Amino acid sequence: MIPRYSRPEMVQIWEPSTKFRIWYEIEAHACDAMADLGVIPRENAEAVWKAKDVEFDVARIDEIEAVTKHDVIAFLTHLAEHVGSEEARFVHQGMTSSDVLDTCLNVQMVRAADILIADIEGLLAALKKRAIEHKDTLRVGRSHGIHAEPTTMGLTFARFYAEMDRNLTRMRTARAEIATGAISGAVGTFANIDPAVEEHVCAKLGLSPEPISTQVIPRDRHAAFFATLGVIASSIENIAIEVRHMQRTEVLEGAEFFSMGQKGSSAMPHKKNPVLTENLTGLARLVRGAVVPAMENVALWHERDISHSSVERMIGPDATITLDFALARLTGVIDKMLIFPENMLENMNKFPGLVMSQRVLLALTQAGVSREDAYSMVQRNALKVWEERVDFREQLLADADVVAALGVDGIEEKFDMGYHTKHVDTIFKRVFGA
Repeated sequence: MIPRYSRPEMVQIWEPSTKFRIWYEIEAHACDAMADLGVIPRENAEAVWKAKDVEFDVARIDEIEAVTKHDVIAFLTHLAEHVGSEEARFVHQGMTSSDVLDTCLNVQMVRAADILIADIEGLLAALKKRAIEHKDTLRVGRSHGIHAEPTTMGLTFARFYAEMDRNLTRMRTARAEIATGAISGAVGTFANIDPAVEEHVCAKLGLSPEPISTQVIPRDRHAAFFATLGVIASSIENIAIEVRHMQRTEVLEGAEFFSMGQKGSSAMPHKKNPVLTENLTGLARLVRGAVVPAMENVALWHERDISHSSVERMIGPDATITLDFALARLTGVIDKMLIFPENMLENMNKFPGLVMSQRVLLALTQAGVSREDAYSMVQRNALKVWEERVDFREQLLADADVVAALGVDGIEEKFDMGYHTKHVDTIFKRVFGA
């Protein structure tokens, strides 16, 4: 990923130097386990640890790979340059390249998951804070982009909180599913390496042994991981879209924070554009772009092929780095977001009282009017509000049929905003707990 959309901690996980460090740890722990089993001399296993403080030379490994055309062999050759050829002759004993590559990839994905989990927790804190702050701040709910019925800004934030809380559960599940390792040798039969080696290496790296591998760890695990990233990205876009709609000039119920010195347009000095949330919409597309390739990686020839390899070298870093950046950016947007309660009320009253149409409809049916007649009575008055911007309540009070069914007091009572917010506390308890 380009630096513009990257954060250092996540980037570091995918640096070549980090990858080679993990490869080294896999090989060194495997040597320890084999020495414990008496497969290799203890002194050779201990010699491998002489490189524990070595900063592996990425350029040198690339140079060797240019000749060998094999990245793992290039690394092992470089390791022997530090440890000594004789001392390193038992390194990689009974192992295959995928034992190193797949186990390392899963270590990296687990570490990436830990960052993403922390990111989501930070976003949840911001959403909860704003939800409580605006629990009773009235705004109009919209369906199809059209005024529907009253809701509150707090419920909007609470809805996004609940969605992200589900994503936190999904991310934790995805982390657990990807946290496996395999040191099972060619085609996964352990013919040339004891299963105890796999158990030892996995324990040292915080992984569980893959119950059954071929020459690779099954890619359904990876598909589930990237699918989870895609769902989280879609939730980010869901929130971003709402902020973008709220910031539209003719709506202006909320807006991204606009800092001192910020410019919205090179041509129009008056502009305040929702650039951060528009950016998040784009980044969500990139993360979701990793999902289908990850799904297609599940089907491999026989015990393995490398059609998945080139894909994962790209989508592993790109998807996790992008999502990390997007979650952090969204947290900042929510934390600093400007809210305009007066505009919310003004918008709700653009068609005075119209949002109460369902309540009047229900009252008429409860008063004995058929649903068809009640709907017609309400709609003929509602349409005048649409067309002439008159007051809905006054139209109903002037409609003899409605007055006959409900009475003047009955009509007046139907315009109490508290009717629509009476269960907000119940919803908040469901979302946030008591």
